[in-house]
Amino acid sequence: MARSVPARPGDTHASGNARQTRRNFLMATASSAAAPAFARALTADSAQAQTAHRDPRDPSIVNLRVNGRAHQVTLDTRTTLLDALREHLGLTGTKKGCDQGQCGACTVLMGGRRVLSCLTLAAMAEGQAVTTIEGLAGTDGALHPMQQAFIDNDAFQCGYCTPGQIMSAIACVREGHAETDADIREYMSGNLCRCAAYPNIVAAINQAKAATQES
Repeated sequence: MARSVPARPGDTHASGNARQTRRNFLMATASSAAAPAFARALTADSAQAQTAHRDPRDPSIVNLRVNGRAHQVTLDTRTTLLDALREHLGLTGTKKGCDQGQCGACTVLMGGRRVLSCLTLAAMAEGQAVTTIEGLAGTDGALHPMQQAFIDNDAFQCGYCTPGQIMSAIACVREGHAETDADIREYMSGNLCRCAAYPNIVAAINQAKAATQES
């Protein structure tokens, strides 16, 4: 018959310590594994909370380069390039006509191409060079050949549409759409002149097109 071996006084304590050590080890391991996931969850929740609380109408910083100068302005994200130029940069040469993209009075060059600034968000102009009527004259004050041609040919009366006409005329020449009078009339048709100075505008473009291509 097997004899029972009496437990020694230190056996129970040693077994308990072993169990306690294993328990602590497992708990510590589980905590270490969970910590990064918990941190990621907190970060994601924080980002979502910030996004959820951001009003799309909150002002944003927009960096513009206009007529060779850098400008940093704080704008409502819905601000058009036209309003940014006139109301925030003080460049009032670009005119607000219909404000619906129908008359061409607000035409400017953006990245070398003509755009209707009343239909272009200011934020869309970031990273692109914008040229307005104020940026055409030379540093010595000499007029751009197209500006001078409009004066020489009396290609304006009230003058309200003239800035947009000149900007569009420069683009028309550079696009290669000024070979004939018919081409000029076709590709300038987006710029309206209430004073009906159209024949004089065509004459001005013909006069300046050679110099404009070289500029």
